[in-house]
Amino acid sequence: MAAHGGSKKVIYAALAGNLAIALTKFAAAFFTGSSAMLSEGVHSLVDTGNGGLLLYGMHRAAHPADRMHPLGHGRELYFWSFIVALLVFALGAGVSFYEGVVHIMAPEPVANVKVNYIVLGLAFLFEGSSWWVALKEFRKQKGGLGWLKAVQLSKDPSVYTILFEDSAALLGLVVAFAGILAAEVFDMPQLDGSASIGISLILGATAIFLARESKGLLLGETASPEVQKKLLAIAQQDPAVQRANGALTVHLGPEEIVAGLSIEFEDHLSAPEIEACVERLEARLKTEMPEITRLLVKPQTSGTWERRRKAVEAAAGESG
Repeated sequence: MAAHGGSKKVIYAALAGNLAIALTKFAAAFFTGSSAMLSEGVHSLVDTGNGGLLLYGMHRAAHPADRMHPLGHGRELYFWSFIVALLVFALGAGVSFYEGVVHIMAPEPVANVKVNYIVLGLAFLFEGSSWWVALKEFRKQKGGLGWLKAVQLSKDPSVYTILFEDSAALLGLVVAFAGILAAEVFDMPQLDGSASIGISLILGATAIFLARESKGLLLGETASPEVQKKLLAIAQQDPAVQRANGALTVHLGPEEIVAGLSIEFEDHLSAPEIEACVERLEARLKTEMPEITRLLVKPQTSGTWERRRKAVEAAAGESG
């Protein structure tokens, strides 16, 4: 799918950048003894693993439906996105916090400070390149929506996960630079450890936000109002349909939607004619809305929808 093609490009760019950056940071931390640099190395290594997990999730999500999974494996991507958020919290934030506490309690001066500055500058350049690729892809997906609203409504966690991880990484680099510089200027190596704790807080906040968004997708989110409106309009246009009353939709993946329609058919139709109508709807949706991978139709007699609506309103009035 096109969306997945863009997502993979973002993930591959992040994987290449994060792996190179992680190795460089670990080498710098080994030679200088910087806690903040070690935390940044762990952060980049976790981000590298996370990119691999997202690719694995996309691979698994593409598997066709089978007997045990009749609706397909689309939610595999959402599951692995949730695991990514947990890893950012447990490994990224956890290790950074531990390193920070250790270096505050037993501070050691940072050696070869210039090496750290060079590595941080290169890391910012590489991380920024990956961030820019993710930002451009996310801009395509969000359209005219605001940034936060676009993330909340997005059904493709792979792109915004990388974007948030890279944003956290850039902010972490700034914190690491500030901590190392402050430790050097004020001759207080404890400040290097404080920077590690600052990085852990950034990663923790990022992980909590990503986990919250992934949880909603994993539980099942409805399609956008525009998709539901178009679905009802297509159903209403069929000559055998008297009234398309409502649609129930749920995302199984970024481009996989299961839809249920409540339809009042013309009273004179026979069962074979209703079946033919459903087949026409499925064929048209396959062409005009390929994201609708499963369609379930609930036939209703004339006036059923209206009677139910009045009954719900009456019950609501009594409870009020």
